[in-house]
Amino acid sequence: MRQYKVVVYQEGMLGSLFLGSSKVDPVRFSNFLNQNAKDGWRVVTMEKDIRRMLLFWTREAYMVILECEA
Repeated sequence: MRQYKVVVYQEGMLGSLFLGSSKVDPVRFSNFLNQNAKDGWRVVTMEKDIRRMLLFWTREAYMVILECEA
């Protein structure tokens, strides 16, 4: 049997507030994916999203669908 989980990965609000927009840090995102892989999860698919924050600012986010054998 397989288990699935959906995770929304996004950067903090400070980059958006000070810079006007915030992009995902590739090193932190890689660490996030590697940590889940150590726990037995693998990425099935992911979708990039630009999320609006506090009306004027935006930040990048990824919706990641992970799968694990139970």
